[in-house]
Amino acid sequence: MIKDDPIRVAIIAPTLAVRVGLQALLEAVDQIEVVAVEAELAALLNLPPEVDILLATSGAGSNEEWGACLQTDEPRFALLMIAEEVEDVQIIRRSQLQIWGILHQDASQEELIAAILGLHQGLVVVPPELLEPLLTTYQNGDAEDLVEPLTPRETEVLELLAQGLANKQIAYELEISDHTVKFHISSVYRKLGATNRAEAVRIGIRLGLVLL
Repeated sequence: MIKDDPIRVAIIAPTLAVRVGLQALLEAVDQIEVVAVEAELAALLNLPPEVDILLATSGAGSNEEWGACLQTDEPRFALLMIAEEVEDVQIIRRSQLQIWGILHQDASQEELIAAILGLHQGLVVVPPELLEPLLTTYQNGDAEDLVEPLTPRETEVLELLAQGLANKQIAYELEISDHTVKFHISSVYRKLGATNRAEAVRIGIRLGLVLL
C-alpha cells in the first residue's frame, strides 16, 4: 500500500517556546512533517522548496517584511497565521495568496491540525470569531478600492467562478441564460479590475468577497 506524501510545514515564530510547542504539536501527527523551524521571517528565503504550508506568528516580521515576501505572482506555499488581532493579518488579504488561514493564538491542537488539513485541501480557513471583524474591516476599507460594489447576483457569480464552474454550469445553477452569465462576468471583471477568471477569483478572495 502506497502512503500519501506528508504535508510539509515550516514554522516561523520569534519566541523559542512557541516554536518548540508548535513543532511538538505537529510532529505528533502522522500526516504532517515539520521541515524547517525558524525565528525570523528573513529565513523564508532559505526555506526548502518543498514546503506546502508556512505556519507563522504575526510577530515574525513587520508589515513591510511580510509585504515583500508575499508579493509574488506565484506563491509556492499556503500561509497559516497565528494572530492576536484581525489587524495583524490584513497584509495577507492584500497579497497574491489564494490559500491562507488565520488562527487565534488560543487555538487548540485540534483546531491547528484541522486548519492545516483544510489549507492542504485548498480551503481558506478563518475561525468564526475572526470572520466577522475581518469582513467588517473589508467593508470599511478595501471596498473603497472597487469601482462600485458587486451586486448580490454578481457575488453569486464570482463564488461559482471560484468553484471552477463553466458559464453553462453557472447558468444552470442560477437559472439564468448563458448571455446573462456573460453579462454578469463582464461586470465583475470591470468592478474588480480583472482581465480573466483566475484574476477575478484571486482579487475576490483578497478582498474577502469569496471564502473557499
